[in-house]
Amino acid sequence: MRSAPFSAENLEKESQQPGMRLQNSKMLKIELNGEAMARVGSMVAYQGQVHFQALGSGGIGKYLKQRLTGEGVPLMKVSGRGDVFLADLAKDVHIIDLEPGDALSINGSSVLAFDSTLAYEIKMVSGMGFASSGLFNCVFTGHGRIAVTTEGTPVVLNVDAPTYVDPQAAVCWSANLQTGYHRADQLGLGTLIGRTTGEAFTMSFAGQGFVVVQPSEERPGQGSGTQQQQGGMLGGLLQ
Repeated sequence: MRSAPFSAENLEKESQQPGMRLQNSKMLKIELNGEAMARVGSMVAYQGQVHFQALGSGGIGKYLKQRLTGEGVPLMKVSGRGDVFLADLAKDVHIIDLEPGDALSINGSSVLAFDSTLAYEIKMVSGMGFASSGLFNCVFTGHGRIAVTTEGTPVVLNVDAPTYVDPQAAVCWSANLQTGYHRADQLGLGTLIGRTTGEAFTMSFAGQGFVVVQPSEERPGQGSGTQQQQGGMLGGLLQ
């Protein structure tokens, strides 16, 4: 059979080593031999003996709760042996390797999957109290891989001067950075900030490190495409 979808570049990529890798720029492949954590609803295909367990708020269940879009990000545990393919509304997928001593803070809406060897903790982003959304992010530490998504090709900003980012455009950043929130009018931007989202604040970063910024903004209540697909199931997990 001859057709563009059957070209060599679209064939399943094989490897001798288990773990996560890019099938293509929009899809993650996990060659599973054990377990991994993934965003609920992100599975698009799998082969082999694979089990999926949604992790809610009870028992051992942890979930990434981020408030930048007013949504939560429930997790599922993926275990067994086989190949699992994950995606989120055809967003770009990027793999980040964490080494011992690294600490990365990630906007919950950008988390697609991560190795179960990594530890994560929900932390409040300092600087605003409870006056605004966008207070909670997840800090990952340990040794392993994380897959994050972006809407479009991101830019990595080196924070060597005060840096300001629209909260919905911030994907992840060095956990050692000092963060805060500033009203747009304090920066002389007025209503120009968040023209799409209505965001009245900009997020500030100071110190030494980096910030990854996507060329798009999550709309309030938009959340992740995989969350929308789950509908009422997500509501039950987040209660």
